[in-house]
Amino acid sequence: MNFYEIKPEQIEKNTFELIGKDWTLITAEKNGKVNTMTASWGGFGVMWNKNVVFIVIRPQRYTKEFVDASDTFSLTFFEKEFEKELSYLGSVSGRNEDKIAKLNLSIEYSGDTPILSNASLAMICTKLYAQEYKPECFIDTALKANMYPHSDYHTLYIAEVTKVLVKDNR
Repeated sequence: MNFYEIKPEQIEKNTFELIGKDWTLITAEKNGKVNTMTASWGGFGVMWNKNVVFIVIRPQRYTKEFVDASDTFSLTFFEKEFEKELSYLGSVSGRNEDKIAKLNLSIEYSGDTPILSNASLAMICTKLYAQEYKPECFIDTALKANMYPHSDYHTLYIAEVTKVLVKDNR
């Protein structure tokens, strides 16, 4: 493996930029097959005395099946040079092709969890909680109208960050 492990508290990058501006890939395995998707919504925090990530996935996303089928998933973060690949991964479904192989991205495993070895940072996450967003729970109803015109509400996942891996460029 081309990574070394650090503690979650040692992450040097701005977490708002990691997800909100740089994007992340959510990757999971189901029945021996790996799929990934881009995400630009989510966050980091502490919940139930654990370091956690919050991710959301819409019901029509193919990767949701993979996340639902597994106890773990990975979040991987990339340098700017991978912007074209990330854009492609966010626009093409893994239902129709093996988009990871098409882009010549490499899959490694940390335990049973797949990660994309081209990443500069990877997090192994163990699911703790999942809940579908409910329309009646929106306090700011403009969000419901603007973000969910087709009522395809996300599922929220809270997962413990069990391992943080940084690309070993030493």
